[in-house]
Amino acid sequence: MAMHIPRPTVTGSGGNDPNVIEEFVGRANSRTSAVSLARMKISAGWAGPEQTAEFNEYALVLKGTLRVETRGEAVEVKAGEAVISFRGERVRYSAPDPGGAEYVSVCVPAYSPRAVRRDA
Repeated sequence: MAMHIPRPTVTGSGGNDPNVIEEFVGRANSRTSAVSLARMKISAGWAGPEQTAEFNEYALVLKGTLRVETRGEAVEVKAGEAVISFRGERVRYSAPDPGGAEYVSVCVPAYSPRAVRRDA
């Protein structure tokens, strides 16, 4: 049977200006561990801590620009574009545009606070 998810579980993010994370599918909202699906709303100038996650993260930018920095490069992902951050890769996300950014995040396996492995 299909599982209808009428609303997300809302949480915050790490970084210099915590933002809104709306998890629709994942450990917190649907009690699933294979995959998570969340809408991320991040404010202008936000910069998250570096992380080395234990999952692949697929991000589709809906509004603004998502900046993704790795050890070797930085890429600015605009609305209508996507990016993949691979498991074990050290990354840092930020929102350089004045309007911030909004994006859909899919994590495989599902996101968890332990598995994201953020720097202090």
